[in-house]
Amino acid sequence: MLQEIERKFLVTNSSFKEKSFKKTYIKQGFLNSNKNRIVRIRITDNKGFITIKGLSNLNGTTRFEWENEIDFKEATQLFSICEDGIIEKNRFYVKSGNHVFEVDEFLGDNLGLIIAEIELKNENDFFKKPIWLGNEVTGDEKYYNSVLSKNPYKNWK
Repeated sequence: MLQEIERKFLVTNSSFKEKSFKKTYIKQGFLNSNKNRIVRIRITDNKGFITIKGLSNLNGTTRFEWENEIDFKEATQLFSICEDGIIEKNRFYVKSGNHVFEVDEFLGDNLGLIIAEIELKNENDFFKKPIWLGNEVTGDEKYYNSVLSKNPYKNWK
């Protein structure tokens, strides 16, 4: 089985940008946002992807994930049948020790929200926490992109 093991954190300030070695633009929509089987279409710069994610374990760190690259033009066309609520964000890649944090600075209806994710080899994998890393939100569904597409950050206040 394909598994993704990751933890998510809020970001306290923008100093991560100084350490970033790469930045990409991401646009994504959901063909199905049922938490048991999420089907996502994503465009990262000039590449298209389809991703299927399963239900998370109890603490939210581990779940099934399958992803394949698809034709960019086809990915763009699939946005026309996605559910309402497209996610747009800039992703910054920041090395920390032996790991890389993917820091998402959300745009549009989620402007102001910044979340850092780190993929791990196992749930107890040690990683160095940068000073800009804030509270952990792993497993908190309101921070899942599929939920943010329906209940964006702008509505939280």
